[in-house]
Amino acid sequence: MLFKPYSYTERYGMRLQRLTLDGGFTCPNRDGTLGTGGCTFCDNAAFHPSYTQGKSIPDQIDAGIAFHTARGRKADGYLAYFQAFSNTYAPIDVLRERYEAALSHPAVRGLVIGTRPDCIDTEKLGYLSSIKERGKIVEVEYGIESVYDLTLRRINRGHDFACTRRAVMETASRGLTTGGHIILGLPGETREMLLQEAGILSALPLDYLKFHQLQILKGTPMASEYKERPGDFLRPGPQEYIDLLAEIITRLRPDIAIGRIASSVPPSFTDAPWGLLRHDELVRRLALRLEEMTP
Repeated sequence: MLFKPYSYTERYGMRLQRLTLDGGFTCPNRDGTLGTGGCTFCDNAAFHPSYTQGKSIPDQIDAGIAFHTARGRKADGYLAYFQAFSNTYAPIDVLRERYEAALSHPAVRGLVIGTRPDCIDTEKLGYLSSIKERGKIVEVEYGIESVYDLTLRRINRGHDFACTRRAVMETASRGLTTGGHIILGLPGETREMLLQEAGILSALPLDYLKFHQLQILKGTPMASEYKERPGDFLRPGPQEYIDLLAEIITRLRPDIAIGRIASSVPPSFTDAPWGLLRHDELVRRLALRLEEMTP
């Protein structure tokens, strides 16, 4: 395997399992602060485990542990993964209440905070740093999605790439583990743009990246856009996607770990053009393709 998978065992010396939680947050491009409707590709319901629904944070953690245990996933501890919407988009007192509710659980070793780069500031980073100083794990995972401002405007993101760069730099400068999420195949982006994106991302102090192929979810504005202008979209099949991703990885800074190479949502949310292809099969294909590319 010629890429560096993001490994909790390697980084923290223990086997950790993320527990996806819903902290009850929203986003500034949903509540009218920047706009409404959210990003054109987004339907957060597609990423919510059933165990998060209608439960307090401690109850979500218990349900998440039971969910993973029933599937034979062993762990030395758990990370509370605040994933839904923008999980620093609230006053500091609200963040403290919800994060501390998760950290108080005896099985939780730390936090993973999924958020937008325009929803972080010095006060919030200071609080996250204080959690790390207490011996807890803290990871901040930014939705970067694209490095191109034209794309960010088209998908109703509500911020530019300069905002992303600033947030990543400030987060990493505090010694907080810093990750990023990228979508491959957003409208208007070409294969060459995605290859060039690797160099731009490599200039950021990122610890890991998560790559997702664009999935066009039913009922979203992007689904309507795709219906009207399908030629604006790259829609690679599984092997074409793996070939593209392999080229991107070879252009990345070698120490950036890869946290994920593709996404999946329940088939009811999308036309699922790849069918039910397993993630481990995609990893196998990627490793094989990278081996083929090695001189």
